[in-house]
Amino acid sequence: MELKKLLEGLHYEIIKGKNDGEVKNVNYDSRKVLQGDLFVCIKGFTSDGHKFASKAIENGAKYIVCEEIVECNDDITLIKVEDSRKALAVIGSNFYENPKDKLKIIGVTGTNGKTTTAFMIKSILENAGKKVGLIGTIANYIGDEKLDTERTTPESLELHELFSKMVKENVEFCVMEISSHSLELDRVYGIRFQSGLFTNLTRDHLDFHKTFENYYKAKFKLFPRSEQSIINIDTDWGKRVVEDLEALDIKNYKTYSLKEGNIIAKDIVEHGMDTKFTVDLDGEKEEMLLPIPGNYNIYNALGAILACKNAGLKLREIKEGLKDVSVPGRCERVMKNINLPYEILIDYAHTPDGLLNILETCREFTKGRLISVFGCGGDRDKLKRPEMGDIGTRLSDIAIITSDNPRTEDEESIIEDIIKGVKEGEYIKITNRREAIKKALEIAKKDDVILIAGKGHETYQILKTGKIHFDEREVIEEILKKN
Repeated sequence: MELKKLLEGLHYEIIKGKNDGEVKNVNYDSRKVLQGDLFVCIKGFTSDGHKFASKAIENGAKYIVCEEIVECNDDITLIKVEDSRKALAVIGSNFYENPKDKLKIIGVTGTNGKTTTAFMIKSILENAGKKVGLIGTIANYIGDEKLDTERTTPESLELHELFSKMVKENVEFCVMEISSHSLELDRVYGIRFQSGLFTNLTRDHLDFHKTFENYYKAKFKLFPRSEQSIINIDTDWGKRVVEDLEALDIKNYKTYSLKEGNIIAKDIVEHGMDTKFTVDLDGEKEEMLLPIPGNYNIYNALGAILACKNAGLKLREIKEGLKDVSVPGRCERVMKNINLPYEILIDYAHTPDGLLNILETCREFTKGRLISVFGCGGDRDKLKRPEMGDIGTRLSDIAIITSDNPRTEDEESIIEDIIKGVKEGEYIKITNRREAIKKALEIAKKDDVILIAGKGHETYQILKTGKIHFDEREVIEEILKKN
């Protein structure tokens, strides 16, 4: 691609070289650079791309985009920008011929509920005959094709490449989970969203953002970029989103709630794992069936309904798509085709609010005892550990506290941090996660519910020694077969 075309829409200064030439490829990883490439120097938390500019040139880069002047030969074109992360987003979009502008993009942000809401929207749109792409925590999808993912929201260059693939496959809608990291680090810079959806804000990622205020401000960036904002106003943070939009004189928003707002859920009735409720959307009513339990999933459904209504669907079409939705690792029934006297659920709940929600939901349909298995991740916010210890033991009849992605931290120390929060309830400490699951299965009796929380869709454990395969579905099946 011509350099001029690649730099369109970007404020830049040519420090050395000329504003022309043919660029073969774009990279921000010097190890991937080949002859004739453009290299963007990105400042990270552990490394600075400016330090690797010489390596990129050695590997064949002919064009360098930087915030700070770097040493280079006269045959190199040096392009200075104010913000190289934003520059990467603009360049990436241009390189793939701006596929973002050819898609209807729906963004979902919040601490909890992003994945479930995104899958609901995908299910509803597909049921209505739309071809849908999905970018999120579990995997990326182009229609029915599943692609592995390493992070909730890809870096901007990979994101635009993914958009490009979607456009080539005639995808009309792309549903995205938008992480606070991606907003803060400008991975989604320059994207205009058809709908931007706010689920909630609870404790998480403070190891990165440091304060709740920073965390909130990162999330809020989505909404001025959205044609319509969709906000859960049954939370204080949701109410603040509305206030801050009003302060910017932005009126294009809709609200959802169990009490007030543009869409309300009424007449809620739970039938085991199914939930029935009636939605009232600006006076239009429709009865819905949701095959996932819990009030928090009703909230997720309300947000999804508004997003799909904004996409042009009718309430009856939305109803049909919602009734068959399923989300891997979110209140997922395991071994449901085997005649067990108890229920086994796995869920991704790994925050205090997430664990509280799933345990309260399980309590509603548990006839016997509620047995929970949970832990906390290493190298993450330590203050949430005692909170989860309190919630897990208080709301379970028996809590088994174990390991969950300890990373570089000592497993025993993490568990001790969790136990510090225990105020009441019975708990068992079993460090090895496989043994903890085995213990839960051994003690379960008729009508009990076992909840294994923290990993959900994940099929691995991250230890000091690296990532190992660990699929809880497989672990459960193996233990049951041996017994």
